[in-house]
Amino acid sequence: MVMVLSRRHKILPAESKVRTLEILAFDIGKTMCRLVCLYHSLSDGEITRLRGQTTKSKGVAYLTSHQECFLLNLAAAELLEDLDAAAITVSQLGRKCSDVSLSRFDLVYNDLKLGVIDLRKLGYATRSANKVIGKMEKLVATTGNLHSALETMAELEASEKKMQRCNNNYNYNYSNNFPKPNVDYLKEKIEFQRKQVQHYKEVSLWNQTFDKTVGIMAKVVCIVYARICSVFGECISLFSDKNNDKDNLDNSVYCLLEHRVLYQNNLCLSDHHQRGNYKTKSGPLFSKTNKLYPVNFYSGALKPDRIQFDAKSISNEKCGNVLKLAPSNTVGGARLAFKYANVILFAERCFNAPPKGARETLYEMLPERLRVKVRAKLKARWRKGENGMEECDALADGWREAVEELLDWLLPVAHDTVRWHSERLLEKKPFEVRARVLLLQTLHYSDLEKVEASIVEVLVGLSYIYLYEKRL
Repeated sequence: MVMVLSRRHKILPAESKVRTLEILAFDIGKTMCRLVCLYHSLSDGEITRLRGQTTKSKGVAYLTSHQECFLLNLAAAELLEDLDAAAITVSQLGRKCSDVSLSRFDLVYNDLKLGVIDLRKLGYATRSANKVIGKMEKLVATTGNLHSALETMAELEASEKKMQRCNNNYNYNYSNNFPKPNVDYLKEKIEFQRKQVQHYKEVSLWNQTFDKTVGIMAKVVCIVYARICSVFGECISLFSDKNNDKDNLDNSVYCLLEHRVLYQNNLCLSDHHQRGNYKTKSGPLFSKTNKLYPVNFYSGALKPDRIQFDAKSISNEKCGNVLKLAPSNTVGGARLAFKYANVILFAERCFNAPPKGARETLYEMLPERLRVKVRAKLKARWRKGENGMEECDALADGWREAVEELLDWLLPVAHDTVRWHSERLLEKKPFEVRARVLLLQTLHYSDLEKVEASIVEVLVGLSYIYLYEKRL
């Protein structure tokens, strides 16, 4: 018995050998990049831009909502959802750590949301926080370089195998006039690429330990959560519990965020039964009612069973909640955001420099409901006698100005919709650290009738421009 215990004691150091991330470095690098992007998106400059420019831009205000409180709630909900997804990954990785405090990060994050941890100790943009972010940015960049280097090496090795097969089948007796492929040069390139890969493995996340990586990521998760509470706390309802000692809670510090009923009291998203029809015209379209309602998150005590960070908790219900909250009377709820964004962008091409067959291509891009509206609008215009060819130049200029005015505020929203789709759903350039587009900047939560009316007006305008300028 003593000998067995002695053997186990000797084997333990070998079993507890420090583990590095290795192949997990790429998935962890994406999560780390997400955290860095979240951190930068909460800077003073980005928040000032969000409040002063984004929420007040014509496209967002006219199509989505003119209520700043709702838009800020939507931004906070999306940021919090991204943070929760990162926290899930950090907690899963924490179970592989030898540090007990990291192995149960799910409990730490739960305490953070319950207000047990003093958020004032989690300073944003402090010297230590910026140092951690700088280190993470370097790790993300080198991990991205490693990913690219591995792809290049795979291509070179595939070329080498292909060249070897060609050499084996090469008949030099009958092909003396053709030079032999330079296999040696390719081998030199592969050898150099292997050294590059080895270098990037040593300096990237590939060679980092679980404890060190999870430690810095967990710290940033907590800092970002505290920053969200600080930035968006004034427009998000604060938690109050009769069972808690009010003297121990500082409402300016402890803010529990929940976004399950984000849109319920928003005029533009839930009041469609009281809204009338919209008349199409060249310009922004407004709702007939001017009633305002408070817009808040649902705040309440977060029970331990509601925050789970194991693999079983990653269900379809919890993934993309903010994306799925859009009602059916929005463009995103009708699942037409990306399609309508591409229609707007192609309409811009037709307006500036139409390619060959542009009208047919544009018509094929339209869903049936939009085709019906365009045909009805054109028929109504023709009945009014707007098909006269007198003063063609003046009419063409008038329609050109109207279409240009519409595109001025439609295009930014369309571009942001495509970019959001590229960043979040397609995950293009996963290791690129930059401020990402928020959902409120896209067509996702835009009113469906307003967007369709605006697109119809653009398409009708293009038809008359083509007619009067004789592009047919």
